[in-house]
Amino acid sequence: MENIVWVIHVITAVILVGLVLIQHGKGADMGAAFGTGSAGSVFGSSGSANFLSRSTAVAATVFFITSMALTYLYAQPSKSLGVMDTHEISKPVEQAAPVAPGSEVGGSKSQDIPK
Repeated sequence: MENIVWVIHVITAVILVGLVLIQHGKGADMGAAFGTGSAGSVFGSSGSANFLSRSTAVAATVFFITSMALTYLYAQPSKSLGVMDTHEISKPVEQAAPVAPGSEVGGSKSQDIPK
């Protein structure tokens, strides 16, 4: 789920940057008034402002929603367990009391020596 939100977030960010760079600034109309700029554009003389403004608003809204979704996803504690968390931690093995040399059960040490 997080990967899908990340992909949408990055694609929306790239689209948002592109839309902002395509738009004309406030000073672009001033240059056209003095004859140094082109009054026409790809989307028409007045249509570009509406189309690009609305597209930018939609992209900004999607970017904001994906930002909030990522914040929510990473604020929640992770439910997946790591490699070490998948197994129960075993209790320490109780060690027997140390045996003094020569006091083994069963008699002498000669039984332990291979022939």
